Amino acid sequence: MPIASSSFADSKRHFLVLDALRGIAALMVVLFHMLEIYSGGDHTQQMINHGYLAVDFFFMLSGYVMAHAYDDRWHQMTLTDFFKRRIIRLHPMIILGMTFGALCFYSSASELFPKVADTTFWNLIFILIIGYTLIPVPVSMDIRGWNEMHPLNGPAWSLFLEYIANVLHALILRKLSKVVLSVLVFIAALALLHLALTSPHGDIIGGWSLEPEQLRIGFTRLLFPYMAGMLLRRLVQPTEKGNTFLMASLLLVLVLSVPRIGGHTHLWANGLYDALVVILIFPAIVFLGAISKVSSDLTQKTCTFLGNISYPLYIIHFPFAYVYYAWVSNNKVSLSGGLGVGILVMVFMILLSWLSLKWYDEPVRKWLAGRFMRR
Repeated sequence: MPIASSSFADSKRHFLVLDALRGIAALMVVLFHMLEIYSGGDHTQQMINHGYLAVDFFFMLSGYVMAHAYDDRWHQMTLTDFFKRRIIRLHPMIILGMTFGALCFYSSASELFPKVADTTFWNLIFILIIGYTLIPVPVSMDIRGWNEMHPLNGPAWSLFLEYIANVLHALILRKLSKVVLSVLVFIAALALLHLALTSPHGDIIGGWSLEPEQLRIGFTRLLFPYMAGMLLRRLVQPTEKGNTFLMASLLLVLVLSVPRIGGHTHLWANGLYDALVVILIFPAIVFLGAISKVSSDLTQKTCTFLGNISYPLYIIHFPFAYVYYAWVSNNKVSLSGGLGVGILVMVFMILLSWLSLKWYDEPVRKWLAGRFMRR
């Protein structure tokens, strides 16, 4: 009889540096979003220009860590156990992020979000309840004007795809041989390369809407990095070989910060950059993180803090970014004029992420595990 997944000891090595890299990526994507309002809708002018690739990095980290944590433990648990563990791990913060989205909703009214002012309170509550389930809403139910599948908290689209990846992992991907998985990774890499080179915008940005093209972008961005992360874990046994934390961190910050390549005239060049970063550079960064030692108390505390805030920061920051966008737009604020407020908002979001983890997420997950994961 399978043992409940809560009963096996977490005796495997914990990748503290990978957690820290997730935190750095979360900070970079938040910076990307906070500065996006000043680009005037021109991707070539966006600062922290490739911050959107942090999502693809998250998918790769997820595939790697999930393969490490579960792929030799399936005999110890049922599928129900696995899905319970994933829901308990992810969903409390999804609910909190949606709640913040509802609380901030009317404060984001501006010309950027043309539907906000006309949305009734009860329509907002209806969308909030759907948001709690993470079921995506069609364009016809959008209440913001950006056609997001989760209009109260846009980045939740990536968690919707994360759940889909977990289902695929449990039902199909874990059963595949290295050869078959390698073939699928190769095909997914070709699909990602095609998407990047043919994009009308010169990038792989997208995935947040139920529109057919957006769904294609989202699943293309999901499948290669997730499966590549799984394959990397299967092919290379991670052993601590040195302090590569700083190298991996700097490389990650660098590739996410590179200015737009090719301008408006050579869109394919930036698309090629996106594809090469995801296909070649991200696996190298994950590998460097997996083999890194944590050699000092300061490094350990830094990695622990970054890892702790990574998921809360990512999933709760955008409701406040919506409000910041509206403030900048409504008051015609310049970058120099809005920088101080932007820094305060960033500090507030980091603090709120920490408080959300300690006062809400961890206690709720502990209660849920005790209630639903007992044998």
